[in-house]
Amino acid sequence: MIEIHGVQKHFGRLHVLNNINLSCSRGDCIALIGPNGCGKTTLIKSVLNMVIPDEGIILFNNKDIKGDHHYRSEIGYMPQIGRYPENMTVGQVLETIRQLRGTATAVDEDLYYQYRIQNILEKRMGTLSGGTRQKVSAIIAFMYHPAVLILDEPTAGLDPLASEILKEKIITEKRKNKLILITSHLLSELDEIVSEVIFMQEGLVKFHEKVETLKVNTGEGTIAKAISKILREQAG
Repeated sequence: MIEIHGVQKHFGRLHVLNNINLSCSRGDCIALIGPNGCGKTTLIKSVLNMVIPDEGIILFNNKDIKGDHHYRSEIGYMPQIGRYPENMTVGQVLETIRQLRGTATAVDEDLYYQYRIQNILEKRMGTLSGGTRQKVSAIIAFMYHPAVLILDEPTAGLDPLASEILKEKIITEKRKNKLILITSHLLSELDEIVSEVIFMQEGLVKFHEKVETLKVNTGEGTIAKAISKILREQAG
């Protein structure tokens, strides 16, 4: 579904992405992890055409995304920090998105009601807490039944109940044979969700493995312990 071939990106002298080659298929739920500054967000933004690679090609359903924007209607994106017009109300933001996507499109209102957003539609975005902004971002990401979900630190700022609701929603969408990419520093949250792990470091993909393969090869029972063991062995 998403194919990445030889992608490179520089910001000045900083080499952020170094010859990235990845294949992500429908039905995969993939954790994209690595230390801060390793290139995760740049890679995500390259897939979304928000960053243009210096070299390489990205395919979505076997079509080059360069110069295209229509494919993004099939992607639900939840940024780490959602940025919205401060003076717009929650209701206005959701209505604007609805108009942009087409009012005839069926809407997934599951998170909308679980997060009780109907109770805060008149509140301005600038008055919301970080956690409530995250809820709005989550609702928008899932709202139009996308074939692909890209979730950048989705539980950051959410309280435990809201985080659990979101994890359950991700699992539900995973069962619908969607492609889901998740970045997170909370590896303990990923064990019951993801089926594959991509680990990046210094702009490189160090490995892309199935979770079960990682656990078997390392003899560890969790993603966090498996990755920790691999990194210790690589260090020496």
